[in-house]
Amino acid sequence: MEFLVRFETTLPPGMDSEEVGRLKTNERKRATELRQEGKLVRLWRVPGRRAVVGLWKAASTTELHEAIASLPQFPWMDVTVEPLALHPQEL
Repeated sequence: MEFLVRFETTLPPGMDSEEVGRLKTNERKRATELRQEGKLVRLWRVPGRRAVVGLWKAASTTELHEAIASLPQFPWMDVTVEPLALHPQEL
């Protein structure tokens, strides 16, 4: 199954800059792993915001949730998921 996933990250205002750096580094590492696993297909940034739109693949919604929840910044993400179905012209 394919999913369009939108998320915006809002880290706490007083978070230590070293912690922010560590989170960003670990987020990049985990995203790379998810790409290698074939779950994260593509990402787009939303200009002017800390928001991202991504195309994800997973066998189930549970598998997708587990993948997204494995991202280090997940506790601070507002996530919206849209399951995708092929258009009849694509079949």
